[in-house]
Amino acid sequence: MNFQTMNIDKMKEENINKILVHIVLIIGAATMLIPFIWMILTSLKSFHEATSVPLTIFPKTLKFENYSSVMEALPFMYLYFNTLIMIAARIVCALVFSSMAGYAFARIKFPGSKILFSLVLVQMMVPSQIFLIPQYLIVLKLGWLDSIPALVVPGFVSAFGTFLLMQFFKALPAELEEAGVIEGCSQWQIYGRIMLPLAKSSLIALGIFTALFAWKELMWPLIVNMSLNKLTLAAGLACLVGQYEDITDFSVLMAGAFIAIWPMLLIFVIFQKKFVEGIALTGTKG
Repeated sequence: MNFQTMNIDKMKEENINKILVHIVLIIGAATMLIPFIWMILTSLKSFHEATSVPLTIFPKTLKFENYSSVMEALPFMYLYFNTLIMIAARIVCALVFSSMAGYAFARIKFPGSKILFSLVLVQMMVPSQIFLIPQYLIVLKLGWLDSIPALVVPGFVSAFGTFLLMQFFKALPAELEEAGVIEGCSQWQIYGRIMLPLAKSSLIALGIFTALFAWKELMWPLIVNMSLNKLTLAAGLACLVGQYEDITDFSVLMAGAFIAIWPMLLIFVIFQKKFVEGIALTGTKG
């Protein structure tokens, strides 16, 4: 009887713990969703409702005209095109160069590898603003100011991607390489035919990270490009701030923000499983 009572008490305690964990997770999820819900509600408000004090939560009349207004104010076709080109180029460069560098640091012993990897870590630790002037001078010397290539140059190499994939390749068993050597594979063949296919989830995670970082990048496009049709979505939206005699129409701005973010939300929903799996695998120890 005492044993049964102990089991019942233990089950009750476990259920209470599960309930508490779920409550915390629900509160966390709600906290994350509130800004998105507020953005959508604000995009449907009038200017007076968006700036009123106390706050107006729900609009009295849905103002879908805000979406047509922001489409007229900004050349979204150019902004989308520029952003997609920048993202595609940066993803390709990050996946190719980061996978090669990560594999080399993780599996190949060569002189100076620790020093070079320390430089990669240093690049991750220092603020990215430090590199703005050198990057700008590179683009200036190449004659790429106010052009699409200027948006792509800083994303050729990803220190974060190198570290992420190095962690994954480091966790793989050495027997895979040994089997490749026995089969007569070269170092490139081991990398391309054995190791790289196993890193699919991590590559997808890195691709999503790279796309997210590029999608929300604001400062660099505003520095190198002056023409509105050469900007990205984030930089284009920044042009709406103070556009009307130093007054910002937040309802129109939120409508533009919703138009800008929905592709990234869609990509994350589609690749969510691979994204989480890729991040989890990089922390696995072999």
